[in-house]
Amino acid sequence: MYNNIDLDSIDLSVAAPMQEPERQHYFIAKLRQIVREKSQELGRPLFCCTETFGCQMNARDSEKLRGILELAGYELSENPESDVVLYNTCTVRENANLKVYGRLGYLSGVKKRNPGMKIALCGCMMQEPEVVEKIKKSYRFVDLIFGTHNIFKFAELLVTALESDRMVIDLWKDTQQIVEDLPVERTYSFKSGVNIMFGCNNFCSYCIVPYVRGRERSRKPEDILREIEGLVKDGVKEIMLLGQNVNSYGKNLENPVTFAQLLQEVEKVDGLERIRFMTSHPKDLSDDLIEVMKHSQKICRHLHLPLQSGSSRILKQMNRRYTKEQYLELAGKLRREIPDLSLTTDIIVGFPGETEEDFQETLDVVRKVRYDSAFTFIYSKRTGTPAAAMENQVPEDVVKDRFARLLTLVQDISKEMSARVQGQIQPVLVESMNEQDASLVTGRLSNNLLVHFPGTEELIGQTVNVYLKECKGFYYLGEIVDEKTLHFEK
Repeated sequence: MYNNIDLDSIDLSVAAPMQEPERQHYFIAKLRQIVREKSQELGRPLFCCTETFGCQMNARDSEKLRGILELAGYELSENPESDVVLYNTCTVRENANLKVYGRLGYLSGVKKRNPGMKIALCGCMMQEPEVVEKIKKSYRFVDLIFGTHNIFKFAELLVTALESDRMVIDLWKDTQQIVEDLPVERTYSFKSGVNIMFGCNNFCSYCIVPYVRGRERSRKPEDILREIEGLVKDGVKEIMLLGQNVNSYGKNLENPVTFAQLLQEVEKVDGLERIRFMTSHPKDLSDDLIEVMKHSQKICRHLHLPLQSGSSRILKQMNRRYTKEQYLELAGKLRREIPDLSLTTDIIVGFPGETEEDFQETLDVVRKVRYDSAFTFIYSKRTGTPAAAMENQVPEDVVKDRFARLLTLVQDISKEMSARVQGQIQPVLVESMNEQDASLVTGRLSNNLLVHFPGTEELIGQTVNVYLKECKGFYYLGEIVDEKTLHFEK
């Protein structure tokens, strides 16, 4: 989806305009000119390879970056020895940083064999000053470094890097700027993420995100709706509304709009079949939002509601701004008002100062809420966050023991919860061919569970009715139901 950018009409003999997005359209055209000249010189196409680490926000950013590269004439490749290699990085956990350093270690040899290639790094990890200093010192072959606030400038920065023999670094501490109408190369033709806001104001004590993503800024509802309408015209059936905390959407707009109100407008888009969103912060989840979800015909029956800890004492240390009791009350309300809702969560084990009693409180919440699934994490110390300087860091052996116990409980409950729709007939959006069995396709229920059933490639992107024959724990085996014999309630 290229938003009808007419690169041929752009006059490259004049200076670049100052206004966005026209300035970036100019540099995409200039980048295309450079690519054409280099391709003619080499007698082959130019290739680009992108790799994304981290969350769905990063994945959506990478679609925009790939869109810029492809519109400029690069051919997409998975080969890390391409003409341009771009890593969109994550820094939520230390392991993500180590993966990037490992990739760079490999690329050092590639760069020596092919000095003309360009290596670019962007994303959350690049917003950490100590990381950039390490790259400048130990990975001097990197050509371009930029962060999370100026993703839209990629074409301009890459042109600078191509015309320069030095490392180009363009990092912003924060921004209020949101640039619309840039190209996007979607991963899927039938579903897409849509950013509704950027940044985070919550400052949970363990989290680096507010420091690397900046403060909250919401897109105008009319821009969001225009993008969704364009996506639907382009064949998209399901959209995922993205934000670090979607429940606080719209507070900083000139004319404030609540997330519940935005969802009501999105539901009106003709042709759109499914609406998902993440992530929801428990402290901001309103009764209005529950009501909208309860009566919606398009919002999927799935809500991701991070817990992080079941101990009110630890939650206070985490700066989560709710208690165990408040969380349980909210979860209970959701279960009562939307009985078929799938609830998933995030839980951190081993936060500084966590005692066995605190951990038992977490297990208690898991037993009472009965999550459909949970992402469980061992606490990862992130330099620059308040939690990193806290005393009473929990010993590694204790953390691993607690993590194993939590995982066992979560998995046992998840299997029971997943099985509750066995024997039903439900609509499934087919997403891919099955990776293990070529005779099967894989799709997703409204509640986010995967279903595998006999089918062909032609079904990908279609919504079909499937009999959920057998629950296998975290997924279903099913079979398509003939429309003529279909009788079920949504």
